[in-house]
Amino acid sequence: MVENRPWLTFLSHLVLIIGVVTVVFPVYVAFIASTHGPDDFLSGVVPMLPGPHMVENYTSMFSEGMSSSGAPAIGPMMLNSLIMAVGVAVGKITISILSAFAIVYFRFPFRILSFWLIFITLMLPVEVRIVPTFNVVADLGMLNSYGGLIVPIIASATATFLFRQFFLTVPEELMEAARVDGAGPVKFFFDILLPLSVTNIAALFIILFVLGWNQYLWPLIVTTDQKYYTVVMGIKRMADTADAIPRWNTVMAAVILAALPPVLIIVAMQRLFVKGLVETEK
Repeated sequence: MVENRPWLTFLSHLVLIIGVVTVVFPVYVAFIASTHGPDDFLSGVVPMLPGPHMVENYTSMFSEGMSSSGAPAIGPMMLNSLIMAVGVAVGKITISILSAFAIVYFRFPFRILSFWLIFITLMLPVEVRIVPTFNVVADLGMLNSYGGLIVPIIASATATFLFRQFFLTVPEELMEAARVDGAGPVKFFFDILLPLSVTNIAALFIILFVLGWNQYLWPLIVTTDQKYYTVVMGIKRMADTADAIPRWNTVMAAVILAALPPVLIIVAMQRLFVKGLVETEK
């Protein structure tokens, strides 16, 4: 029997409300700032109500960007970020699910050692190996290219580990039944394992998409051509102005626009994301 405790319910809702306000308030301030003119922030008082320059600021970001800071229009930068985020997410999932499939269902020498070598790479993120990785990318002529942005960071030990753990929960009877029906490894993978992995793939896709979208250090190093700037790089350049006061209204407009694609992806795939994280019965 569950006891009805009004004070506990009130306390729980209060904590949730405080948490939501804490998260949403900076986003609200950024949106309000994006609707004002540049002079509204010189007094040091941040306005709390929308201003009259919303359309002007957002149109300016899409059409011109901030040439004084070396940042082009935000549209091409968002497209570059989208290509990078989708490429990173799809690449990581593809490589990880295939490597996990090989480790779980194929018997070859040093199979367990191969898995642990992959898992140990968690201690070597791109920031740690950034110099040798840059040298390899430069030697291959992949600077200022989508391949240079995506390929060096598509390996994922975490995703490989998660797919391996899921494949270990799949009953062996399914594999035996597929073998009796004459299905080979490829058919077993595409007809049985892949459909069972949809929720896991969706959850990982959202996480990896946001990870790829928010990449800053690696794109900053491998791109010098404005055609390949990502939106996070662009925002940083807008905020860094030499001998001038940053135009925080347009910077905040860029921030709001940059936050929209990840939010839309999360909202669109919310059910699959939650199901992939909490589902235990496959």
